Amino acid sequence: MMIRKLKKEDCQIISDAFKEQGWDKPVEQYQTYFQEQNEMLRDVLVAEYKDEFAGYLTIVWNSQYPPFKKRQIPEVVDFSVLKKFHRQGIGSKLMDDAEKMISIKSDLAGIGVGLFSDYGNAQRLYVKRGYIPDGLGISQKGRFPKFGETITVDDDLALYFTKQLK
Repeated sequence: MMIRKLKKEDCQIISDAFKEQGWDKPVEQYQTYFQEQNEMLRDVLVAEYKDEFAGYLTIVWNSQYPPFKKRQIPEVVDFSVLKKFHRQGIGSKLMDDAEKMISIKSDLAGIGVGLFSDYGNAQRLYVKRGYIPDGLGISQKGRFPKFGETITVDDDLALYFTKQLK
């Protein structure tokens, strides 16, 4: 297994790999990530397993989640491993490398996770790795729903966690 930074030629490969498993992740998303990486706004770690793309994650150095932004906590955002590579340690290795990178700049790492069953494996992984909820409850696009409020459950509804790295 190899973990490395995103290269321009990866953008189409990644998009195609997710399309093959039925997920819509347009090539433009990865082209934007590549540009942001060049601008030092984001780092993108790519995992290869036996010379095949297996997954990736990104580190956003200036989080858009208001509590992380205020405290300058880097955030792991958009973490995906292809289904055929689940349970092979790829996600853990990506997180190991991300936490090492973050620890150079910050004592804390942040991450948000979706709340419905599609995110179950991620929820468990983060807890096992020592991430704890930030104590602010659920958030959706940077706002905190109030008790009794009706909201849409989608990929933007998340619970945020932090981990002490040092």
